[in-house]
Amino acid sequence: MKTFWIRTASATVYAALFLGSIYSGQLLANKTLGGIIFTAFLLFIACGCTFEFFRIVAKQGATPCRPLGYLYSVLGVVALSSIPLFSITPANTLFSVAMTLLPAAFGLAAIVQLFLHSEQPFRDAAYTMVPMLYAAVPLGLMPMLHASHNVLVPLIIMVWVNDSAAYMGGSLVGGRKLWARHSPGKTLSGALIGVAVTVVLAIFMGPLFNDSLAWYHWVVLAIICSVIDTLGDLVESMLKRSVGLKDSGNIMPGHGGFLDRFDSLLIIIPFAFAYITLASLL
Repeated sequence: MKTFWIRTASATVYAALFLGSIYSGQLLANKTLGGIIFTAFLLFIACGCTFEFFRIVAKQGATPCRPLGYLYSVLGVVALSSIPLFSITPANTLFSVAMTLLPAAFGLAAIVQLFLHSEQPFRDAAYTMVPMLYAAVPLGLMPMLHASHNVLVPLIIMVWVNDSAAYMGGSLVGGRKLWARHSPGKTLSGALIGVAVTVVLAIFMGPLFNDSLAWYHWVVLAIICSVIDTLGDLVESMLKRSVGLKDSGNIMPGHGGFLDRFDSLLIIIPFAFAYITLASLL
């Protein structure tokens, strides 16, 4: 019971900080200040994820360039979060980043390895880039999803509901394990119940946030959330189990670290952003 209340209190604080930063512009009646507060919160999360990732791969003997990794994470969040604040055209900006800055960033990471005498320099150059691609870019896309389409909060709610429904459904029904190798607690029945509950929720909740999206778009977003939520959690479990860790960190009592808490959302956001962008163009 004590563990339950610790987890509940920790989750409540996390939810309050997350939602408070998202809506800080409305609460303070200052869009620019709200954008800065939200970006600062995302930077904190990105740096926490970067720290935990480097800590995990260090147990594999990897030696990425940590200062460069932190710099990439910060620049990734700041660059993408600035798009809504300065009304930059997202499609053009993202294309430019993908076509020029990302290859250049990897080139710099590889050049740095010349001076570090790594036994596996290209592996370590790639690991230097991973926190930016895995954490910073998805986090940086969040302000755009909120400012342009007002779907960020519904996505977060759908992830929370899917997690709860899948956990309770799996506990009650049981049955076949979904992916015992990486997460022995997840069941197929729980995953299916999570999808069903999340889809129903999205159909009724989605239009309250954005009524310009047709109901079938919300169904697709709910399926993306449910499926990628489960797979994203398994991906992070795979990373931790590869080095024998139970949690990526301990900043959130009862929940683990930054990667434990944001694992699914970090992978969901790019898929949801891609779908929303395509849907708005059609």
